Amino acid sequence: MDDARGAGRRHRAAVIGMPVSHSLSPVLHRAAYTGLGLSDWSYERRETEPAVLEGLLAELAAPVQAGPTWAGLSVTMPHKQALLTHLDVIDPLAEAVGAVNTVVAQRSGAGEALLTGFNTDVAGIVGALRETAHRTLEDFPQDVLRVERAVVLGSGATACSALAALGELGAGRITVAARRHAGPGRALSAAHRMGLDSEALTWKPTDPASHAEVAQCLAAADVVVSTLPAGAADPLAGPLDEVLDHLGGARPGAVMLDVVYAPWPTQIAEVWARGGGAVAPGWLMLLHQAVPQVQLMTGQQPDIELMRSALLSALTTQP
Repeated sequence: MDDARGAGRRHRAAVIGMPVSHSLSPVLHRAAYTGLGLSDWSYERRETEPAVLEGLLAELAAPVQAGPTWAGLSVTMPHKQALLTHLDVIDPLAEAVGAVNTVVAQRSGAGEALLTGFNTDVAGIVGALRETAHRTLEDFPQDVLRVERAVVLGSGATACSALAALGELGAGRITVAARRHAGPGRALSAAHRMGLDSEALTWKPTDPASHAEVAQCLAAADVVVSTLPAGAADPLAGPLDEVLDHLGGARPGAVMLDVVYAPWPTQIAEVWARGGGAVAPGWLMLLHQAVPQVQLMTGQQPDIELMRSALLSALTTQP
């Protein structure tokens, strides 16, 4: 990778997806640039339909010309898995997960860039879970998180990253609860590639008995990662509340990460906290995944606390 501070060269980066109007990634990256003194760097939101993805990547890889040079992209849905077939190099972790959330334009001189895909969502999930456990449990080592039983809600790209994170944390038994499990882009396929011990639980959103079964599974877990979009997990809140009340609360030290950060709190997170479980909000994952993302694009280590402060400020002003 070339020197991200390249003398006299301006750089640009962006978050792509559809939609991205809600994304707070610009807040995090711009705060990082300010802390690093990178006044010649810019970061924007770029609404990107699947049909224009290939053209954008060609723009990213183009030889250096007048104007800002592309450094990289943050990637959100629906492109995390589609990108895999469009890049020059895929980092081994991203390949195993089957999802890319970071593209870096690696250059040698002014010629075309080599486009490399990375996955920092795994680091974001691990960081959010560890920080929450450390903050919540007295004398709990930050580098240790007991995960005998884990549940992942959902089966898409973020769920695949959650499985890799749970594997890194040494999870024993992992259950993937989702409406659909079949397909190469689903979590169970990723678990098989990574050699993880996982089982499928089919969740039927219109079936109260299915809600109760999933709720029982959640209540028995040390770690829960909900990768569902805002509102999708709401039907589980009531059944989970009943189960936790019956059991006398969540398991000691249990942590839930809900990747949603707006609106917050989600119904399921509220129930989990009321039952005594620790909750990691989605913005904490966003923060922890952005730190290595900035490092990959700029070649420098950003100040996480500066980024955290900017993110929390932005969250308080969201409608």
